[in-house]
Parts: sequence; C-alpha cells; structure tokens
Amino acid sequence: MYQRIGHAAYKADLTNTIEICRLLGNPEKFLNKRCIHIAGTNGKGSTSHFLASILQSAGYKTGLYTSPHLKDFRERIKINGKMIPKKKVIEFLEKHRSAFEKIQPSFFEMTVGLAFDYFKNEKVDIAIIETGMGGRLDSTNVVKPLLSVITNIGWDHEHFLGNTLEKIGAEKAGIIKSKTPVLIGETQVETEKVFKQKAKAANSKIYFADKLFDIKSPVLTGKSKQYLKVDIVEGKTEFLKKGQSELTGIYQYKNLKTVAASVKLLREQGFSISDKALRKGLKNVVSKTGIMGRWQKLSSSPLAYCDTGHNIDGIKEVLAQIALTKHKKLHFILGVVSDKKIEPILTILPKNAVYYFCRPQIPRGLSELELMDKAISSGLKGHAFKSVKSAYNAALKKAKAKDLVFVGGSTFVAAEVV
Repeated sequence: MYQRIGHAAYKADLTNTIEICRLLGNPEKFLNKRCIHIAGTNGKGSTSHFLASILQSAGYKTGLYTSPHLKDFRERIKINGKMIPKKKVIEFLEKHRSAFEKIQPSFFEMTVGLAFDYFKNEKVDIAIIETGMGGRLDSTNVVKPLLSVITNIGWDHEHFLGNTLEKIGAEKAGIIKSKTPVLIGETQVETEKVFKQKAKAANSKIYFADKLFDIKSPVLTGKSKQYLKVDIVEGKTEFLKKGQSELTGIYQYKNLKTVAASVKLLREQGFSISDKALRKGLKNVVSKTGIMGRWQKLSSSPLAYCDTGHNIDGIKEVLAQIALTKHKKLHFILGVVSDKKIEPILTILPKNAVYYFCRPQIPRGLSELELMDKAISSGLKGHAFKSVKSAYNAALKKAKAKDLVFVGGSTFVAAEVV
C-alpha cells in the first residue's frame, strides 16, 4: 500500500488494472464518456470535490473516486457524497479474493477495480475520477472520459515521474485521450508546449482555464461560519456573481478557475448545470462531499487550522494563507514522510514560529528526531513529539488567545487531527 510504505508498493504498469477490469466484466467501459478524469500535482482533490458537488446539485447521480483517504478507506469511493457501504466492500473482496491472489494487485489497483465496479453496478450518471500519481501509467488511466483535466504541474514524486517539470508534465499528459477535450488549470512556461503537442497528436481541443477565467475580489465573509466569496468572470463577461464556498483557503481561487472552465465545457457537451446548481455546489462542497483537510478549522480558541499541502508548492500556498490570518505567534505542528525532499521546504518555513516536530503514524513517516535535526540545521526552533496528537495538544496548551496553531506538512499529519 503506497500510502503506508511508499516506493515498494508503487506499480508503474497497467497490466494488473487491465486484468482486474477484465475479471470484473470491464466496468471501465461503462464509464467511457461518462466520467471526468483529473490529474495534477496540486488542487486535483479540491477540483474533483467541487465538480462532484456541482453535478450532485444539478441532479446527476455522481460517483467520486479520490485518494488518499484521511480517516476511513471508504472516503475514496462515494456516490452523491455517501461512502461506499462496508457491506459492498466486503462482498467485493470475498467474491474476488482468490482471483486477486493470483493477479497480486497493489492496494491502489484493487481499489480502482472496486470503484469502477461499484459505479457501474449503481449506474451513476457521471463519475469524477482522480488519478493517484502521474497519469500515463496510473491505474485509473483505462477510462475514456468526456473531459480530461490537469490542474497544474509542480515538484512532487520526482523519483517516479521525472526530474524536470517537462517530464512530470508529460506523465500527467498521459490522461489526454483521442478527440476528448482537455483542460489545463494553470498555464506554465515549462509545460504549455508539452500539453499542446500531446493534444494535437490526440486530435483533441485544449483549453487553459486561467486564460479563460479570472477571479475577482476573493474575500472571506460570514461570522458564525466563514465562506470564501468570489466573483468569477469569463473575459469581460460575468460568469458567477457573489459565489461562496465552504472551502475558505485563498488558494482555492486557482481551482475555481478550473472548476468554472470545466462547467462551461460540460454545458457545451449537453449537461444541464444551472447557475443555481453551480452556486449551490460551490457553497456546500464540504457538506455535499465530505472533503477534509483543506485549510480546515480545528479550533476557535486558540485559532487552529490544518491543511494537506505537502509539497513545496502546496506549502507555499499554506504560508500565504497563514500570512493572511491575523495572529501574534505561530505554533507550527510539522510532520513529513521519509521519501519527500524536505530541505527545500524547511528553507521557506518562517524562522520566528515555534515548531512541534512529529511523525505521522505510518511506516513512511519520517522520525520526529531526524526531522528536528534537519529543521534546526535550517534555522528553525522547536521540540520533538512522538505523535501528531501529542504535538497538537502541546501547541494548544502553549498557544495564547491571539496565537495561531497550524498542523501540516503531510496529508497523513492532517489526517490525525481532523
């Protein structure tokens, strides 16, 4: 299981997935032209949940496949925001166990099979399928979607995907299919040409969300419950006035451009998505889909948040969010996984914060003592804790009323406090 042990569990090959799909009666064929396939370094989870929430609000029976999970394995597979029933998981494994023992699939490959089988049996109208890693050789890349979305390209999983943004982009571009529109969230100098060439070779129309849409005046609104308030414009035309979202991270405005462009392309393909459904889906994305860990508020006194941002681009977004949040002293609970390039991240973290170094409770977790040693070498100050919870409790105890407590550095660190 890659989530737990990392490199040894990763299989860059579609053979097992194809064999599993054949065993299951090829449920991926049911999803052809009935799904949206989403890849990208950052933002693909938020984008996936936004689109699922909007399509649910528009009355479509919507499947959602994402990874990793934070608390419960079944978070990965949902229909209309509800997790796959435990009974369905057990029945699936009991039915196919002997065949799976022969195929020897990875945890992820087996989960993809379960998701596709469930979506087919439940006859979803549409499914949002998020890649696990990369795209070209990702287990989800057996579907022929009605829309391919690549949110952005950043530095993550270089040992699997390549040591340049062009190479990483080429792997993500592997989800671009023949005569299927492809939407790129962020225009980047290093990857724009890669995507255009791949789309041309596939005879597919390519769109760049940030060239089509813009977000005006992103601000927080509300007292008892906060919302991110945005105006979405298409060129000089108003696309959505005074939209709101339960996901309050200011970095969501990038994802919202991608979401708006996706809705536009879906409408052009005949999907009935009213402005009311769009507005409702954006506003109620957390309650409709159960998404967790995106600038999620944990406590009001002291003010505490967590975020799943875990690579250098994700951490930069988190730091920008922290800078926008009024506070006196920052208490930073930090934990990472051992296969992550941590030094570039440590160098950008604020030197004036108090750090609580910890290890997420998975085999991949980097020792809190090793993390502290590296952090101190980068000029950071703090103490080591054996668990995320003990670090978080210590920070809550030490923080004063006007301080800010933040928990992050890894998806798996955030998972232990949500």
